[in-house]
Amino acid sequence: MDAACLVTDCLGDEDPLAAAEALIAEGRAREVADALAARLAAGRGGLLARLMRSRALLAAGDAAAALVEAREVAALHPGAAPAALALGEALLGAGLLPTAIAELQRAVRIDPGLDAARLRLGEAWLAAGEAGKVLDAIAPLEESAATRALAEAAAAIRAAPRSDPGYVRHLFDQFAADYDLRMRGPLRYAAPEILSDLAALVMMGRGGLAVLDLGCGTGLAGAAFRARAARLDGVDLSPLMIEKARARNIYDTLEVADLETALAAPAPSYDLILAADTLVYLGDLERLFRAAAARLAPEGYFLFTVEAAEGAGFELGPKRRWRHGEVYLRNAAAEAGLGLAALVAAHVRHEAGVPVNGYAVALAAL
Repeated sequence: MDAACLVTDCLGDEDPLAAAEALIAEGRAREVADALAARLAAGRGGLLARLMRSRALLAAGDAAAALVEAREVAALHPGAAPAALALGEALLGAGLLPTAIAELQRAVRIDPGLDAARLRLGEAWLAAGEAGKVLDAIAPLEESAATRALAEAAAAIRAAPRSDPGYVRHLFDQFAADYDLRMRGPLRYAAPEILSDLAALVMMGRGGLAVLDLGCGTGLAGAAFRARAARLDGVDLSPLMIEKARARNIYDTLEVADLETALAAPAPSYDLILAADTLVYLGDLERLFRAAAARLAPEGYFLFTVEAAEGAGFELGPKRRWRHGEVYLRNAAAEAGLGLAALVAAHVRHEAGVPVNGYAVALAAL
């Protein structure tokens, strides 16, 4: 492709879509999007030209405009698999993972032989941390560099000693709308109250605390500790859960971040770090404990709940929640230089009406 040509001339009439793809690859996506808009306005182009314009807008970094274009095309052509694919790609670009997955699944249902849709679906499931679904999506495809990369990434997720951040974010983005109702209703979630009682026991009524709420969710634990806090900060992987927490108007700051990354970053010390029903998404806790120890102020505490493992180590349960043994917790705390102030049996939640065995733990800065 002649880099000096005007895009309107480069597109030509012989094979404008192939020319558009080449220009996008050269980094001229915005020019392509504008040129295609002009062609469409002049009545020169149809479904494929509009789909190409959506992809050009996405490549130019304008995810919002790409999504508008893709939604219009999908509405006009609901039975066209390429339109569903383009909408799925635009939704991915806009960070709307659950709806992107649904649209890419629709593209595959319309045309099971549309390999590009299967590949994008595998990529979307990878972003959601769903290793098994990645492999299911790409199973019918011929082996390629792209499918090998997805398979290797899926294997890495399965081998990791923690839940994938993408999985946790995707899970809680889906639950955010009715999270409190679910947790306080059928699951009989009680971690905030359990940790509040534990804090009263080990911290002897201290107030005016700098508090960090790890995996803050919608703010249920924050609400239980706001009266003790001079400062209350929250961290959660799910943007939609952070929106719910922000609506409570109880946090001084809220951050969308992985809790291990956020805790390890240089930042102020805290008198109290909370993790209510959060560490069930981590298997190996040693890195987290070391990071918590580094962020605790003198006489500070790290309070958290976990589900109880049958053995001495940690294990992944059938609900894809990690369980931890008492021996493991004690040893990991000691390795991190934290003192064990309390470790008590607790039923943090129920599953199918049955209480789940767990622990409420208080670790102290030494």
